Amino acid sequence: RLAAGEWFTARVSSCGLFRIAYPSAPEALKTELRAIYSQLCQDDMPMVRRSAATNLGNFAATIEAPHLKVDIMSMFDDLTQDDQDSVRLLAVEGCAALGKLLEPQDCAAHILPVIVNFSQDKSWRVRYMVANQLYEVCEAVGPEPTRSDLVPAYVCLLRDNEAEVRIAAAGKVTKFCRILNPELAIQHILPCVKELSTDSSQHVRSALASVIMGMAPVLGKDATIEQLLPIFLSLLKDEFPDVRLNIISKLDQVNQVIGIDLLSQSLLPAIVELAEDRHWRVRLAIIEYIPLLASQLGVGFFDDKLGALCMQWLKDKVYSIRDAAANNVKRLAEEFGPDWAMQHIVPQ
Repeated sequence: RLAAGEWFTARVSSCGLFRIAYPSAPEALKTELRAIYSQLCQDDMPMVRRSAATNLGNFAATIEAPHLKVDIMSMFDDLTQDDQDSVRLLAVEGCAALGKLLEPQDCAAHILPVIVNFSQDKSWRVRYMVANQLYEVCEAVGPEPTRSDLVPAYVCLLRDNEAEVRIAAAGKVTKFCRILNPELAIQHILPCVKELSTDSSQHVRSALASVIMGMAPVLGKDATIEQLLPIFLSLLKDEFPDVRLNIISKLDQVNQVIGIDLLSQSLLPAIVELAEDRHWRVRLAIIEYIPLLASQLGVGFFDDKLGALCMQWLKDKVYSIRDAAANNVKRLAEEFGPDWAMQHIVPQ
């Protein structure tokens, strides 16, 4: 009754109910329900088609395998070719959900071409949604199709002319590299990462900075030292504070890969510089990282390079910095012991 309603609002609300009614319906009614849903996917009103696209994945999860491949994929094809980008972008959301229901070979045959096509869609909103969903689709199709078909699509998204698309793609770069072998990641993804680290949009650089440290364990020690460290350094010196902040907060991921000696040689000068950053949130992030750094550098190195900074923070003009600095001193005293505290902290 709702699906045949004269007002589009009734038809919109009906789309969410199919998944509840379908499992317990007799066989004849199931056939009718599938036919009705197919009509909703071709409804004259885009609001109805949007609702059908939104609920397709949930409805598909209740449908038997033979009908899934025929009926549901036919509905999916209709939605992916819709002339409204608001419908197409919701169809993209359904790609990952449908991909998980299909066998990998069926997913590669039906979902993969759609995603590759959508990655070049004329609407940036559709491309943005592809960038957001691509990792989930990769999981569904398996490693081989990912390497041959989805890597080129992902590279296109990383180099998209719309900043919003690059932001979404940059935020998935580490997850995507985990699916590939290190050689492919270095060959195809790393050149894009280098470009994004100097992107004209600060939000793209910030999105990259929030995940790039996770690439170090994926690429291994040599590639991290040769390829990633220069990128880390350039992002640590970025003019936009959020970019610097995102790098500092994930430094431990790099430390585990390249070791503290190399980290202290290459990144410590930049860290010391950031300890006096004009943005207090950046200074705060450095303070929170200091105890971890201290435990790995050892007391001698710490006294030489960082001891004076820790005292300097106690006199900072921002309350949150002084508060964090006091906690920092306490944690350092626990790390280095009472003798060190009596010698270095108490006199000051």
